[in-house]
Amino acid sequence: MIVAIDGPAGAGKSTVARRLAERLGFRYLDTGAMYRAVTWLAMQRSFDLSDGEKLGRLATDNPVEFDDAGRVSIAGYDVTASIREARIDRQVPVVAAHPAVRQVMRERQRELGEHGDVVIEGRDIGTVVAPNAEVKVYLNADAATRARRREAERPDIAGDALVTDLRRRDERDAPRLQPADDAEQIDTTVLEVDDVVSRIEDLVQQRLAASRP
Repeated sequence: MIVAIDGPAGAGKSTVARRLAERLGFRYLDTGAMYRAVTWLAMQRSFDLSDGEKLGRLATDNPVEFDDAGRVSIAGYDVTASIREARIDRQVPVVAAHPAVRQVMRERQRELGEHGDVVIEGRDIGTVVAPNAEVKVYLNADAATRARRREAERPDIAGDALVTDLRRRDERDAPRLQPADDAEQIDTTVLEVDDVVSRIEDLVQQRLAASRP
């Protein structure tokens, strides 16, 4: 089974997806970490980040890997911690905007999802990457709540800068931030993480029950 969780930054996707995967015993696939890993490698090798075709080839030649503990590696490097640095934050949007990179990443995401029993979170999982996912969820929250969550996640970045970054992300991601027609939409503004996880877990159990002969 594939569980697709989409939504804007700060909606709670990563936290919810990770905890849901733990509850279900599924793998957790953080697609944002994949773009971060490619960005890290490109910067490590002093690539021109405006050269989309070259970055696409880099991504093809160096597929992102996840181990059973969820650690991220690329080109033989464990980059789990490195990809969360502020310098990567600033450049990920540049790299992720290239169609050549997005194509490679989507193909890799599909490949990783083919093994089944996985929770995949991102921006366009239910609509583009895994349109046949058995469970699709779209998380959202009001702007103030999302900004507050991002600030808690990234205390190394000033609050005003985070608010500005969030607004720019929303504008940039708008074409991709569309819930699938069959997605369950959940507003997480006033919900605790466990409440959201439980709602999605119920959906999963319903789908599993319906699929049994």
